[in-house]
Amino acid sequence: MKRTRIIVGVAVAAVALGTGVSYAVAQSDDDGTEQRIVGADLERATAAALASTGGGRVTGTEVGDEESYYEVEVTLDDGSQVDVQLDRDFAVVGSSADHEDDTSDRD
Repeated sequence: MKRTRIIVGVAVAAVALGTGVSYAVAQSDDDGTEQRIVGADLERATAAALASTGGGRVTGTEVGDEESYYEVEVTLDDGSQVDVQLDRDFAVVGSSADHEDDTSDRD
């Protein structure tokens, strides 16, 4: 009876660990180096980015972006996306529309 409980406990732990690893991998970028903003920094970065764009919703974040210390992706109400670049003090240092170039539909 005790051995069965141990086996079941180990199996449950393995499933839980595997799910966590899968989630972490699914949330990473293509090369596995992207780190999301978390905690109080996420709240401050979100507030700064949304103030800069005049609204919308945050759909992605990154610490240590190649263009700035923080990057916050905001999706506006019209569906367009803006990448807001922030410095370590959460000041906006730049922003750019996030366009996907698809020229296959052009004649």
